[in-house]
Amino acid sequence: MYYTIRHVTRFRYSAPITQSVMEVRMQPRTEGSQRCLSFQLSVTPSARVLNYRDYLGNVIHNFDIPGEHRQLSIIAQSQVEVRPLPDLPESLPASTWDEISQSEYDMLVPSHFTLPSPLLNELAQELQVERRDDPLSLLRELTARIYDAFAYVPDSTAVDSPIDDALKARQGVCQDFTHIMLALLRPLGIPARYVSGYLYPRQGGSRSTPGASHAWVEALLPGLGWVGFDPTNNLIADYCHIRVAIGRDYADVPPTRGVFKGKADTELSVSVRVNLADEPPPEDPPLPAHWATMGDGDIPLTAQEMYEQQQQQQ
Repeated sequence: MYYTIRHVTRFRYSAPITQSVMEVRMQPRTEGSQRCLSFQLSVTPSARVLNYRDYLGNVIHNFDIPGEHRQLSIIAQSQVEVRPLPDLPESLPASTWDEISQSEYDMLVPSHFTLPSPLLNELAQELQVERRDDPLSLLRELTARIYDAFAYVPDSTAVDSPIDDALKARQGVCQDFTHIMLALLRPLGIPARYVSGYLYPRQGGSRSTPGASHAWVEALLPGLGWVGFDPTNNLIADYCHIRVAIGRDYADVPPTRGVFKGKADTELSVSVRVNLADEPPPEDPPLPAHWATMGDGDIPLTAQEMYEQQQQQQ
C-alpha cells in the first residue's frame, strides 16, 4: 500500500509575537513493514529547519523564527509504503507470561498520562484485567472491551486531559483510549508504548475523526515483537495504520511543541489528508520556503482546506 499524506498546522495569534521556537514530529518512521519514501516540511514565515533523532528513533524537526509575525504555518508532506504484516496467531501458549521481557523499563512504569487512580482501578476490576489465558488473548479482549465501554466523542477532552476525565464520562478520543489501555497493561508487566500516526479509513468506516492524526498501543510480545492494538476502532494495527512516533505517552510525541515570545491568544487549526495510491507516487518538486501572502496577510488555503476549516467552525 502506498500513501500520500498532507498534514497542515496553522497558528494564528491575536497580536504580533516576536519569536517562535518549535519542534515538529510529523515524519513517518522507516522500520519493519513501513518505509517513508519522502518527506518535505514547509514553514511560513520561512525558517531554517534542522532535524535529529531521539533515543526512540523518532525524527524531530525544529526551527526558530526570530522576527515579528501574527501567524505560523507548518505543512508536512509524506509518501509512505506499508507492506502487509504477518498474520497473528489467535493466541499464544500460557507459558508466554513467563517469557515477557522486562528490559523495556520505560514502557513498564506509569508515565505522565498513565498514572494510576481509583477510577482506573475500578475499570480494571470491571474488565477483569489480570494475568490469565495468555498475553495475546488478553490484549485482543481488552482492545474490544475498551471499544465497547467508551463512546468516541470528538472534542470531549483536550490534549492535556488526564485519563480520569474520560473514565468519569465514559467517552473520549483515541488519545484517551490509548492512555487508558497503557495504564491497564503496564501493571501486568507487559511493555506497552504510545504510537502516534495516521489511519487510512477502510471500508465500513471507523470511529476516528477524519482529517486528524491517530493514536494506538503497541505491546511487546515474545516471538512476535511489537504488535499494535487500536482500542478506538477495535482493530489489530495493520497496513492502514501509518506510524510516525513512539513514546511512553502523548507527552513524548506531540506533532508540534513550542513557545513564543509575546502576549497573544492562539488559534490553532489542523488538517490531515491521507490518500491511497496504486503505485509509488512520483516525487513532487520541493515546497517553497515561503508563500506569497494575500490581501490581509493570510496564508492561501486550498479549496479542501477552506471547507475543512468551515466544518471546524460549525
